[in-house]
Amino acid sequence: MNEELKRTLGTLDIFSIAAGAMISSGLFVLPGFAYERCGPAVILAYFAAGLMVIPALLAQTELATAMPRSGGTYFFVDRSLGSLTGTLAGLANWFSIAFKGAFALTGIGAFAGLIFPGLGSFETRLIAAGACLVFAVLNLVSVRHTGRMQTILVGLLLAVLLFFVVGGMEEISLDHYRGFLAKGWKSVFATAGLIFVSFGGLTKAASVGAETRNPTRNLPRGMVSAFVVVILLYVLAVTVAVGVLPPGELSGSLAPLSETGRLIWGTPGLAAVSAAAMIAFITTANAAILSASRAPMQMSRDGLLPRVFRRVTRRQRTPSASILVTTVFMLGVVLFLGLEDLVKTASTMMLLLFISVNLSIIIMRESRIHSYRPTFRSPLYPWFQIAGIVVYIFLILEMGAVPLFITGGFLLLGTAWYLVFARRRVRRSSALMHVVERVTARELKTPTLEAELKEILVDRDRIVEDRFDLLVKDCPVLDIRERVSSGNLLELAARELAGRLLVPPETLREKFTERERQSCTAIAPGIALPHILVEGNGIFQVMLARGREGIVFPCVDDPVYAVFILAGSPDERNFHLRALMAIAQVVQDPGFFARWREARNPEELRNIVLLAPRQRI
Repeated sequence: MNEELKRTLGTLDIFSIAAGAMISSGLFVLPGFAYERCGPAVILAYFAAGLMVIPALLAQTELATAMPRSGGTYFFVDRSLGSLTGTLAGLANWFSIAFKGAFALTGIGAFAGLIFPGLGSFETRLIAAGACLVFAVLNLVSVRHTGRMQTILVGLLLAVLLFFVVGGMEEISLDHYRGFLAKGWKSVFATAGLIFVSFGGLTKAASVGAETRNPTRNLPRGMVSAFVVVILLYVLAVTVAVGVLPPGELSGSLAPLSETGRLIWGTPGLAAVSAAAMIAFITTANAAILSASRAPMQMSRDGLLPRVFRRVTRRQRTPSASILVTTVFMLGVVLFLGLEDLVKTASTMMLLLFISVNLSIIIMRESRIHSYRPTFRSPLYPWFQIAGIVVYIFLILEMGAVPLFITGGFLLLGTAWYLVFARRRVRRSSALMHVVERVTARELKTPTLEAELKEILVDRDRIVEDRFDLLVKDCPVLDIRERVSSGNLLELAARELAGRLLVPPETLREKFTERERQSCTAIAPGIALPHILVEGNGIFQVMLARGREGIVFPCVDDPVYAVFILAGSPDERNFHLRALMAIAQVVQDPGFFARWREARNPEELRNIVLLAPRQRI
């Protein structure tokens, strides 16, 4: 069965998944608890919490454009820090998203009880469980339908919130902002740590990178725009709630925005905002099933979980087993568990993931793997990442002993699973091994990561191989460490090509020498393009060569470092011109020479040519 997923999600879908995962209990439930801690300065606390998520946002965006694969954070951490860390990250990612989704489902039941006061606890849990089943069916039927539903619901939610903000501004009482910082800045930052989890859903859109059209454009646009819109709505909506709702009613309220809507518009306002809260919980729960199910699927493909999780339905192209297991887990939480400590635990794991993803971007960059080519690069590297790691460690310590204890036990169980089940099934290298190799000057890595990243780039950029690509994939590559003359290089080239062209090496050497005598083939600074004609029909060969210390061509003053050698029969003149055009586009890439000089082996040299942006015919 083909396990590929359909690329159906666009920028608006990514925006909706990210925004829908953020606008939930953090806006409709938490403001009352946050106000109780720091008073009117809760507005600053929400803004500060949004700023704290920026390092994780930038890191996830860079990694997602370089490696748009299912699994999101798990995939990034596994390929950068290794399979043990990847196993822990994948399980933690699935665990935290699924629990946050279950919490949102419980919110659906709770607000149903607010709209229909006669409902009891059992009935509200059944409503939450029913909603979970509906979302599971939607995800099983089609990710495209899921994305459409998410887009429609998020659009409705944003419209209601915008109406709430605009209408509420007229009812604000400035007296409610007196003593704005009466509880001090310390309370603001402590509250920001509590609120921070509200923005955790932002980066979950990276989990559906493999199902995103043009991920190099749509992922960063969708994620960044969702962050900007949501942080503005958070701050403005909380500003209205603080300005309208009396402090005694706001402090500790379970439905602060709904109560604010009641004061502004009466019962219709209460119903409208409560309905918006329901939509918010729906979008969060739906996005949770959509993104959480992708981590076990990718882990199964990588050999870290049983094969059943990798199954993709033949018609709908959705990961059925992974979705079903995620749904069953969330149903169990909704029906039988209390969530307070477990939600904190999920938040702690989310922060661990944020630390891991910031470490991942540092490792990937320092590995200097040439196939790592993000189209979005995080600014202020590595200071943004280091600052993010420090902030997230501080927030973890503020979570309390119980979540830390539960998280520690979870990590121990995850490590045991890796040692018992996964370790013997994994033969991948990680970017960390490339960094170790650089530091120790030893060949500790294997080429699997470079090859995988190359495949990802081919898929990401929709590269359709042409004849030139096929020739380069099979051509000989010379990597000469010492400085040599052009004569020495061409003699080596004649020996390498003789068997492929079925021409004696002496004849080829004479042809190369005569070609150099007629005109210099060093066509640009640092680049040479020797090319000859050979007898026969349908014959064409390519050869690549690098002189690490330079190759001396007598016709130019500066040494040559990149040599492209072409040999073909007279009937291949048209393709000869096409090959020259392809080479010209390859060497005109602004990063070509830096990558060529830094490549560590012949395969990296070959990949530089294969992955270069050019027009393929």
